[in-house]
Amino acid sequence: MSQAVKAAQAAQAQRLPINTILSGDCVAALRTLPDRSVDLIFADPPYNLQLQGELTRPDQSRVAGVDDAWDKFSSFAEYDRFSHAWLAECRRVLKPTGTLWVIGSYHNIFRVGATMQDLGFWILNDIVWRKSNPMPNFRGRRFTNAHETLIWASPEANATGYTFNYEALKTLNEGLQMRSDWLIPLCTGGERLKGEDGAKAHPTQKPEALLHRVILAASKPGDVVLDPFFGTGTTGAVAKRLGRHYIGIERDPGYIKAARERLRQVVPAASEDVEIKKMKREEVRIPFGQVVERGLLDPGTKLYDPAKRHAARVRADGSISVDGATGSIHQIGAHVQGLPACNGWTFWHFMVDGKLKPIDLLRQQIRAELESPPAEAVLAKSGKARRGDLSHHGR
Repeated sequence: MSQAVKAAQAAQAQRLPINTILSGDCVAALRTLPDRSVDLIFADPPYNLQLQGELTRPDQSRVAGVDDAWDKFSSFAEYDRFSHAWLAECRRVLKPTGTLWVIGSYHNIFRVGATMQDLGFWILNDIVWRKSNPMPNFRGRRFTNAHETLIWASPEANATGYTFNYEALKTLNEGLQMRSDWLIPLCTGGERLKGEDGAKAHPTQKPEALLHRVILAASKPGDVVLDPFFGTGTTGAVAKRLGRHYIGIERDPGYIKAARERLRQVVPAASEDVEIKKMKREEVRIPFGQVVERGLLDPGTKLYDPAKRHAARVRADGSISVDGATGSIHQIGAHVQGLPACNGWTFWHFMVDGKLKPIDLLRQQIRAELESPPAEAVLAKSGKARRGDLSHHGR
């Protein structure tokens, strides 16, 4: 992370109640936050389940459903007014490069989605959270409700610069693109917070695995993650563990107490363990000619393939030559192998103290200098080779 980014994050943190739970109504609390100050919002608003009477199992035992006062609205119109109010504030506090995630069931997610579009949000994706262990439909009159829907949106159409850590998600999914259907179990077992009476501390506590994926996907270390319906603090716990800041808003004193105790026990991961790998298209493009003009490799330096079957000479204009053929590191790499294409950065090596080193090390060195000056301090700290270690070798 560059010094400029760290300075900007530090200045922002001074204006925000980061790593804090704001007690009170979500709309009123949101109005106290500055415009365009938050990087990511995850919202799990009331479902407005419209339950009529108790739910029971076939043995007549009671199902612990959501019947709390915070989930009760007198009408759809009242719920829509409430949704409009908190979503409008979320859009105000969200940075232009930030995004909003809202999760809901079939009871509310379509109304919330329509309100989001009315306010100007632009939907990027909808995600289906498929529960591997859903509660069965005890009455046998409907399909088992085995999923919830997440809406991921930017604050306006044609938004650019929002965070989507494609490579990190691909790595999380063992090298495959992350799809929009996520199979994650409900929050159960030791993760489920319980009160002193042994009952669930919160009826709709979300699994940390779900928040891990959302926060990993759409934020960077040091970002501010806001949850206007904080509950028992799942968003804050995962954000803290992943090196993000959090702001929670919650009006229930019992939930706040449980969340604070939970957050107290969370140990943040080391910064190097949560660093986001840059996508290839985000990296600064470095032509091989820069390696030559910076003196990291002199004209006439010999380059070799890993097996030393081929030897090429570096030219002053950044091209290389071998057996009368001249071209870029990629063109000549392909030529000597009889292939249509080649990544010259990984194919060609130069000699350092009798050992071959890939020329890509020199590209990485230049990138480090451009992104995090001074180069000597950065390279020494990271253990990467310094200019004196990697240049002027292998003639």
